[in-house]
Amino acid sequence: MRFVWAVVAFVLAAALIGAGIAQRTVFAGPSTQSATIALEDDTPFTLVDGAVLNTLPGMQTLEVAGPDGVFVAYGRTADVAAWLSDEEYTAVTLDEDDVIVSSVVEPDPDAVEQADPGTADDAQAADDAAAEEDASAPRGRNPVGSDLWLAEYTDPDAVVANLQLPSTMSLLIASDGTAPAPADISITWDIPQTTPWAGPLILLGALVLLGGVVLYVLAIRHARRSRGPRRKAPPPLPETEPIDLSVTAADKGVITSGPSTSRRGGGRRKAVVALPALLVGALVFTGCSPEAWPQLGSTPTPTPTAPIVDSDQQQAPAVTEAQAKIILTRIAETVAQADSALDADLAATRLSGAALAERQTNYTLRAGIADYAALPAIPAEPTQIILPQAFDAWPRTVMAVVQNDASEATTSTIMMMTQEDPWSEYKLSYVGNLGGSTEMPDLAPAYIGAAQVPPDSSFLVLAPDALPAAYADVLTNGAESSFAGLFDEASDRFSESVAKDRQERLDAFNTTATDTGTLEFGAAPGAFTPLALATLESGAIVAITVNESDTVKPANEDVVIKFDGNPTVQALTGVAESQTGVSTTFVDQLFFYVPAQGSTEKIRLLGYSSNILEAKVL
Repeated sequence: MRFVWAVVAFVLAAALIGAGIAQRTVFAGPSTQSATIALEDDTPFTLVDGAVLNTLPGMQTLEVAGPDGVFVAYGRTADVAAWLSDEEYTAVTLDEDDVIVSSVVEPDPDAVEQADPGTADDAQAADDAAAEEDASAPRGRNPVGSDLWLAEYTDPDAVVANLQLPSTMSLLIASDGTAPAPADISITWDIPQTTPWAGPLILLGALVLLGGVVLYVLAIRHARRSRGPRRKAPPPLPETEPIDLSVTAADKGVITSGPSTSRRGGGRRKAVVALPALLVGALVFTGCSPEAWPQLGSTPTPTPTAPIVDSDQQQAPAVTEAQAKIILTRIAETVAQADSALDADLAATRLSGAALAERQTNYTLRAGIADYAALPAIPAEPTQIILPQAFDAWPRTVMAVVQNDASEATTSTIMMMTQEDPWSEYKLSYVGNLGGSTEMPDLAPAYIGAAQVPPDSSFLVLAPDALPAAYADVLTNGAESSFAGLFDEASDRFSESVAKDRQERLDAFNTTATDTGTLEFGAAPGAFTPLALATLESGAIVAITVNESDTVKPANEDVVIKFDGNPTVQALTGVAESQTGVSTTFVDQLFFYVPAQGSTEKIRLLGYSSNILEAKVL
């Protein structure tokens, strides 16, 4: 009977294990689900909304193919829509029934005017028919390399990308911005496989199999102990002569050692019995993932907490940290090429404001003076601080601090970058050097961003647009300035060095040219608008420019000022001498921490740079 129960256990174990394995293989559903996007119209751009990408949870595999090349990028939905606002494009969205639909979106007239404003004279001079034809013609704009994209992919034939984008992100699909966008688009989602009874069935089958093995062993043991059916005892033998039972030495070898052989055979049987147990254990624990087991109990719901920022009031940061690093790299590479070729037009594609003006002057000087030094290169890494403006519209500002030398770590470069509109690239407008001991104020993390402080803000100790004039007065009058008490003397090494340099030059000039001319120094607010981003203490980091001037005038009409000893002035003015005088202007780019109104702190200088801007004959 034990054999019968062992066989039943083996059959039941096979059925249970087979059912568990079948759930993971034969009866398992599809591991992916795909959707093909049908486009009815030929437009140069296609926007796939984030809701479409998140129709199903999990990773998204995007496949796009087209005959004219494939470009795919993703970014925030608002940014992609803003970039496309002046173009006709196809929008792929979900309708009320969560069905994927596509529709053509016409250009916004206001966005078209902002992207390509033109002039009134040109509009009046253009022929009406030609203007109408131009308005209906495709505008065309290559999307490759825009600073709005978080990532982009290009291929001549097809792009296959594994993505996991949230609903706030959208895809932009195009060819070259002029030809129709690729129409062969499909999205595939990975479907998680859950077979909650596969694990229990396999485990139960293994236990039943183990029980069957035990029953089988017990059956064999019982059969051997019983030694089969017993017979009746034979009748008694007749009496005979006594038999000699002595055993000779030769006869001893006839007897075999049965019991010892049985022990060796028993050892082999134990090994045979242990082997199935090891195989069952390997079968149970190999390949049993969490999806193969039931999830007992509900997943605990986390207690809701207050958000870091109010989503209704706090706008999104202009860029992500990774995006800012890519932009910095592009700026650094472009400026390096412009520095090498002395190409001011190329520099203007990534520089603006004071940062561009000083480099244009430097290119002129390097072209006229063989050994004139180039300005320091723009560093791109390693970044220490990324502070984007939290703003959904334009223009946008981003502050970055990049370490100059990773091995020495003595100084860093602080920069302000601006993007004027969705179609423009970020341009470096302010750049300065931070000392190794500079203490930065507390700033918001990059994923939150900071508000831009208006130039006329009254919430600071000094409004950003009043800061240039105040500091220029400090440079001119020193401690006698009415604004001197607002600035922290301990951090202001720049005004100290300016005062020292002016005094040394004035002493040298008075020694050699007292009776023939005069040397005067001045300072005035720069021509570029200040930029300010708020700090966590309700203060602001403010970037400004101040123009310093050195003016040399002859004492009378008979005196001629020669520039033989000053090739810089000669290269910028284009003359070798002057009877009226010459004025040299330096642009100072200055970064301050301005505390909030009512604070006991003073305005601290964080970083600066100063370079020659122009020289002109009076």
